Amino acid sequence: MKKTATALAALLALGLAGSAGADPSEDAELSINGEPPLITRAPAPAHLEGALPELISGWLYRDEATRAMEMDDFDNPAMVFVDQGLDSWAAVEGSAGKSCAACHGDIESLKGVRATTPKLNAAGALWSVEDFINDCRTNRMGAEAWGWSSDPMLNMTAAISVQSRGLPVAVEIDGPAAPYYEQGKDMYYTRYGQLELSCANCHEQNNGNMIRADHLSQGHTAGFPTYRLKNAGLVSIHNRFKGCIRDTRAETFNEGSDEFRALELYVAARGMGLAVEGVAVRP
Repeated sequence: MKKTATALAALLALGLAGSAGADPSEDAELSINGEPPLITRAPAPAHLEGALPELISGWLYRDEATRAMEMDDFDNPAMVFVDQGLDSWAAVEGSAGKSCAACHGDIESLKGVRATTPKLNAAGALWSVEDFINDCRTNRMGAEAWGWSSDPMLNMTAAISVQSRGLPVAVEIDGPAAPYYEQGKDMYYTRYGQLELSCANCHEQNNGNMIRADHLSQGHTAGFPTYRLKNAGLVSIHNRFKGCIRDTRAETFNEGSDEFRALELYVAARGMGLAVEGVAVRP
């Protein structure tokens, strides 16, 4: 009873309880550059155990003007950063005198990477796209590692994400990946901060409502890195996690931490079947 009362007080403090609805569009289709529509609604996968009746992309929760930006690469403000990522792909850096292209060829060779990451590396550790990029930079190119949310890293992850546009999210959650999945799931339902809020309080129990001026979506990550109009720039998945936890008035984990990698895997698994949007536009 005490926890229920505390949670209700937290929701009231954030303007969730009794808030105006922000239901997702029922008929909008995400067709980018006139191509066939991307999957923005999908049946909930069995491993969610009834947590969500249906998977709904955050794109459908946005207003018409914001949705339109993502439907044309000429209007999508993220694409200038994708171009910069492509420049970095071809640039020779480091003591080995190599570029990304020297080993991988065209960046199209990374089709599918964004859809299946985070995933285990050869040593069995869970890695995000950013980890694989820095491993290549330090061990193959002899170049300095990029900061997790540095401009070069955001640009490169955006360029890699575009290669998987339209592919369904399909991360591995069984076998050796299962402990990481369970760790992320536990974090998702853990209440943090003075407000005692979990990820589920907002994105599972209150999606379709509004938190102050923001629409609450189901919190899927298929569009990340995302261009946020609020920030006028790209935002990584871990940066968004950090912001959410800080909103609960708690000390947060670091970007690139083991905790956020596990949470990234679980949240990605909640969106299995939705299409990688590469690159989404959000408020």
